[in-house]
Amino acid sequence: MARTQLAAAREGTITEAIERVAERENRDPEFVREQVATGQAVIPANRHHDALDPTIIGREFATKVNANIGNSETTSDLETELRKLHTAVHYGADTVMDLGTGGQLDEIREAHLDHSPVPIGTVPLYEAVKRAGSPEDLTPGLLLEVIEKQAEQGVDYMTIHAGILAEHLPLTDGRTTGIVSRGGSIMASWMEAHGEQNPLFQVYDDICEIFAKHDVTFSLGDSLRPGSLADACDEAQYAELDTLGELTRRAWEYDVQVMVEGPGHVPMHKVAENVERQQAVCDGAPFYVLGPLVTDIAPGYDHITSAIGAAMAAQAGAAMLCYVTPKEHLGLPEAEDVRDGLAAYRIAAHAGDVANELPGARDWDDALSEARYDFDWREQFRLALDPERARDYHDQTLPGDNYKEARFCSMCGVEFCSMRIDQDARDAGEMEHLESTTDLESSPAAEVNLPPVGTHESGSLPSLEDSESSTDAAEASSDD
Repeated sequence: MARTQLAAAREGTITEAIERVAERENRDPEFVREQVATGQAVIPANRHHDALDPTIIGREFATKVNANIGNSETTSDLETELRKLHTAVHYGADTVMDLGTGGQLDEIREAHLDHSPVPIGTVPLYEAVKRAGSPEDLTPGLLLEVIEKQAEQGVDYMTIHAGILAEHLPLTDGRTTGIVSRGGSIMASWMEAHGEQNPLFQVYDDICEIFAKHDVTFSLGDSLRPGSLADACDEAQYAELDTLGELTRRAWEYDVQVMVEGPGHVPMHKVAENVERQQAVCDGAPFYVLGPLVTDIAPGYDHITSAIGAAMAAQAGAAMLCYVTPKEHLGLPEAEDVRDGLAAYRIAAHAGDVANELPGARDWDDALSEARYDFDWREQFRLALDPERARDYHDQTLPGDNYKEARFCSMCGVEFCSMRIDQDARDAGEMEHLESTTDLESSPAAEVNLPPVGTHESGSLPSLEDSESSTDAAEASSDD
């Protein structure tokens, strides 16, 4: 039996995970196998994660969305963390990263893996620092110990900050915001204190062997990503990217799957450049981006500033988008922030798929537009990305059941509704009638491009009585 999904795909084997992914993406299994075999797509699927419903991440497939959750020293217990997982999956996260730094880390991680139908990612460096007491007290041995333990628990992918090297640090001296990656700052602090090369870089081959043993996917951390527009596309960022390209090829030698993390804060006219450069430097390995934020002026609205960049990145070929909530840069996100962040990123991902003309991606849009023209309010709500919110907004002004049959809403009223006027003209014979023709049941779209969101084989996911009222739905730190 092959050790990893990549090894199996290279041998010509269509695994159960490949079969399931092909079903969810409405693609031929052989095409899926070829994409995995060449490293152009990954299926993060640790063989110990029994609750997993596999997902594929690659530019030829539907764009995926990641949500970050996790506790801190002062917040959250096991029950709250499971509530965070429920909220993230309910609102459409394709993967979830547990970035916890507080107590009960092992217990919480194991609970997530017992229940999560989506791949779980971690940053093992955080736990290693917590155990060491400070970044300076880290050792290569401790890093490997934590990585192997998390792999044995079933973590599907891990962010490894092996690309930031000692020779890169002087390149950050003229930056506006310095090193904004939490993992990057930890590694930089260690190298400055010890006068040695990045320990994760030193033991990278050992990490590859651990990942191969358990089938863990690399998410190569962008430790020197820009934290402001002023720092975008600078020498430091691109020097690390070159190293990440080398690390990608080294991991492939061990039959280990790789995706590469990206920026950050990038002005709109340079978003595509970032994606294209990563694809060239990393030989087409999937690109996993945080945003990017296309402006720095909107604290409180960074789910919007980043979703703009995320949509552009998806169109340019980014394979997965890490969501940003309205609380980014400001504080601890709660349930409504997670809901807003995931909605913004599901929109960005879907918009990118429509722009790239993925099979059937626009069918959802067409079906909803037809329901809107027909004044089929209940169908509009059913097809909406967030049905509860669409219904609530409609009912704030027209709450009665009779208004679910009305040929108007409170925006224009009866007399000035353009679609009612258009329909009346067509009924009078002045123009041809329009017919609804989109059949979502026969659409070739991937599952994530069909309603509703949050569709997974999730029988093991905790059923919470009131996921809407859950607080602290995600401590969605993006500082991985």
